[in-house]
Amino acid sequence: MASKAMDLIYWKDMERSGMVLTGLVVGLLSLFQLSIISVLSTISLAVMCFTISVRLYYHVLYILNWGDGAHPFKSYLDLDISLSGEMADKCMQKAIVTILSVVDALKRLFFVGSLFNSLKFLFLLYLVTFVGKVFNGLTLLIISVIAVFSFPLFYERHQEQVDSVFAKVQGHYDNITDILLRLSHGGSPPPDQTPGGAKPKAQ
Repeated sequence: MASKAMDLIYWKDMERSGMVLTGLVVGLLSLFQLSIISVLSTISLAVMCFTISVRLYYHVLYILNWGDGAHPFKSYLDLDISLSGEMADKCMQKAIVTILSVVDALKRLFFVGSLFNSLKFLFLLYLVTFVGKVFNGLTLLIISVIAVFSFPLFYERHQEQVDSVFAKVQGHYDNITDILLRLSHGGSPPPDQTPGGAKPKAQ
């Protein structure tokens, strides 16, 4: 399943990727005018009409001896989406570990486990309030879907240029972070967090 998703994102099959992207964007855009229940029921109705029509068409061809009677959606029916007990346990354990890690990180941010990290999180939340005034959640979701189908392919074709830009941005970010850390420690270098690291000299 993961490999098929990557094939869609990297447009290995242009027709299928285009259909998936168009369907997702049109479905999300329709939510601006209709409720999610109406959208899901209409899409399901359209899919059912299509699959039943194709199934009847193949059956008629078989009756007229113009086809072999093979089921047109056999590959989808035979697709194994079940999980073994061991795999289900692993997925559940990963989900629990991820949720607990997120909760622990939020706990440290909200209850100021690290003043510097909490201030960065506060600034991020402040920026998000401005984003919320310009975009709603549905608009951001549509942009995210388009980005998922655009950025990986763009990065694959322009990897060197993108890496150089990200390296410059990362360098500026590291410089600003270092300055803020020095300010938070009274102008002295931040303490070395590695075991046995050198401690800053007293001022």
